[in-house]
Amino acid sequence: MKNSELRKLVSQYKEITDKQKKKHADSFKLSKKLKEIEHRYFHETGRTLKSDLKEFKEN
Repeated sequence: MKNSELRKLVSQYKEITDKQKKKHADSFKLSKKLKEIEHRYFHETGRTLKSDLKEFKEN
């Protein structure tokens, strides 16, 4: 997977987490999508998405 594709996954993850915070969002479907994105990211990089996002915020 290319770096651009990984960046797309990260941006999709952030968008979905923002949508999940809204009142009228279908949290079950969104959480399912988040799990799929996390699984793809882990499969490609061998790292968890949440830990990588924490590292980006610290830097």
